[in-house]
Amino acid sequence: MESSRRLCKYKVEREVLDEQRLEEVTQRKTHSDTHRSLTESFKDSLRCTVPKLKRSVMNSLPVLYWLPKYSIWDYGMPDLISGISVGIMHLPQGMAYALLASLPPVFGLYSSLYPTLIYFFFGTSRHISIGTFTVLSIMVGSVTERLAPDVAFLRMNGTNITTEVDIIARDSYRVQVAAATTVLGGLIQVILGLVKFGFVGTYLSEPLVRAYTTAAAAHAVVAQLKYIFGVSPTRFTGPLSLVYTLKDICSLLPQTHLPTLVVSAVSMVLLIAAKELNSFLSPKLPVPVPMELITIVAGTLISNYAYLNINYTVSVVGEIPSGLSPPSVPDFSIFGEVMGDAFALAIVGYAISISLGKTFALKHGYKVDSNQELVALGLSNAVGGFFQCYSVCSSMSRSLIQETTGGKTQMAGVASALIVLVTILKLGPLFQELPKAVLAVIVFVNLKGMFKQYSDIATLWRRSKIDLVVWLVTWVSTLLLNLDLGLAASITFALLTVIFRTQLPTYSVLGNVPGTELYLDIEKHREVREIPGVTIFRSSATVYFANAELYLEALKEKSGLDISKMIIYKRRQEAKQKRRERRAERRAKRQARKERRAQRAAQQLFSVEEEPGWRDTCIDGNVTDKEDQGWTERENGTVFVIPTSPGAPEGQGRWEYLKGGDPECTSLGWMSELQDGDTTTLGSSSEDTLSHDLERISLGSLGKWTWDIHSIILDLSTANFIDTVAIKTIKNIFQDFSEIDVDIYMAGCQVRDW
Repeated sequence: MESSRRLCKYKVEREVLDEQRLEEVTQRKTHSDTHRSLTESFKDSLRCTVPKLKRSVMNSLPVLYWLPKYSIWDYGMPDLISGISVGIMHLPQGMAYALLASLPPVFGLYSSLYPTLIYFFFGTSRHISIGTFTVLSIMVGSVTERLAPDVAFLRMNGTNITTEVDIIARDSYRVQVAAATTVLGGLIQVILGLVKFGFVGTYLSEPLVRAYTTAAAAHAVVAQLKYIFGVSPTRFTGPLSLVYTLKDICSLLPQTHLPTLVVSAVSMVLLIAAKELNSFLSPKLPVPVPMELITIVAGTLISNYAYLNINYTVSVVGEIPSGLSPPSVPDFSIFGEVMGDAFALAIVGYAISISLGKTFALKHGYKVDSNQELVALGLSNAVGGFFQCYSVCSSMSRSLIQETTGGKTQMAGVASALIVLVTILKLGPLFQELPKAVLAVIVFVNLKGMFKQYSDIATLWRRSKIDLVVWLVTWVSTLLLNLDLGLAASITFALLTVIFRTQLPTYSVLGNVPGTELYLDIEKHREVREIPGVTIFRSSATVYFANAELYLEALKEKSGLDISKMIIYKRRQEAKQKRRERRAERRAKRQARKERRAQRAAQQLFSVEEEPGWRDTCIDGNVTDKEDQGWTERENGTVFVIPTSPGAPEGQGRWEYLKGGDPECTSLGWMSELQDGDTTTLGSSSEDTLSHDLERISLGSLGKWTWDIHSIILDLSTANFIDTVAIKTIKNIFQDFSEIDVDIYMAGCQVRDW
């Protein structure tokens, strides 16, 4: 007893919670836990510790993580060979792509040097090659030629009346425009990376990027035609500028400079043949043969010893200054005019780089940080802009060479930068006699890979019609609206396709695959069986304000239940049932009064003759009230039956509306037609043999308007969020279906913390 008292003394009294109280306590606890977790997370983010500082520095400078572990014996020679191979490719591509940017060739070499060194410290990909790229060069060229056209730098040619373009002043200002655009684009990339906006590249789908680069290749081809034919077309800007430029070039074809065309044709034939031979022998060669560099060297030697510029007026590269130019602050006044172009350059450059980086990372088993890659690319552009570089990103051709020749780490990029540095310091003046037509041919031939992307049309036709439409819209808009407006229109259209696909999803009713736990669409799989009395409804997209109303309509259609009509009929029958009860009650009262009068008459031993019109005799001889008879005659046209299925719970019967005739002549013949508006009722007396007969009739065999669904399950596994409009719609679903005694259940709901 003493021990039990002690136990009772320390007994803990606990509150007994009902369902509502339990939900309130749970919600309060969840809210407090969430508030506490947010507070602790905020405090942890402000707390500075040595491990946290070290981790932050290592994430900001990835070179500190892998460089101390670098093995010269394992990685040194492969990185050196790979770097030399890529560096040799940098030389012709840098000079050639500078023409696409409407800049002197030496600035293409600068863009192949400084950004590569910056990426060495901040980049996380081991195989991509940072430098000039076709698409970005075209985009920069559209900016430089728009803000620094030739007509703005015309000068008088001595005492002559004719004017000529001041090339030195024009190129100087174009370099300032390109540098300012590059710095601004780099700053945008850095800011987006610091705010963890690395996922922005995911909005550029693969069909969009491939179509965009394919259209950019067309811009590049048109831009190089003037160097190949030796003509000087008018510079057009804005939408349809590509069409106007191509039309102007075609009109100038009779004025083609034949020596330049010959140089272009010979260079193109030799380069194409050499590259095809190189690809044929590539499995047997440890390092690809640098055909572009050989073409440049050969073109320079022929031009120098044949005096193509002096004797045949073939346009050449001209003076290439040796040495490195000092850094300079870009002209900030240009920022306002190039804001849109800089943002487009930032997004496109990052999308191309991260897609290549993730491809190589997946192949070689390491991780690429999207946000850090955005910061690294932004710093490469921002710092490079101070050294007169223009926008850069990774190149597919150079990255493939760096990976296939055995490159292991970012040290390969340092080796390639050294090759470019030696060229700038010592070898640059040797290429002064290089014909510009040779560089244009190099650009033209290197676009072959982008031209092959037209095969995407056939592939997407078989796989996805929507992606095909995105591809075509991107290609057309980029061709007609130029690269900046075309990119904006393409992204907008791609996002609209996502909205349309979520607004018009696929709705399906699921059934069970016998012998398994799989539930599939009953309309697409013949072996699937629907669960009797249960409808499992699923949407292929999340439920939100754009498709909430469509979700409700699809649920009504798939379940086969016209709720509004059913509710009207049910309420009408309930009202008629109440009227029947009131009539039965009045009949009972009248019958009771008649019985009392009969009893009084019997006690007084006299009879009272019934007044005419009060009573009548039916066919079977039973006596009824005239009022009752009149009611029966009015109500015997149509009957409403609620049969009770065997084993079904109370209140889960199936409603049916049957058109009838004479109650005493019931047959299936007069019940074979249905008129929804003609619904009267029959008496509810248990003695009514007609009701019993009708309840025994199989409703399914009659083919009448019935429903035997007692439960609907809403599969919300595809819903990753639900807004207030969707919540209101689901509430309406519960209310409407409860009116016709159908239970609603939700399954697969996602748990979200916000």
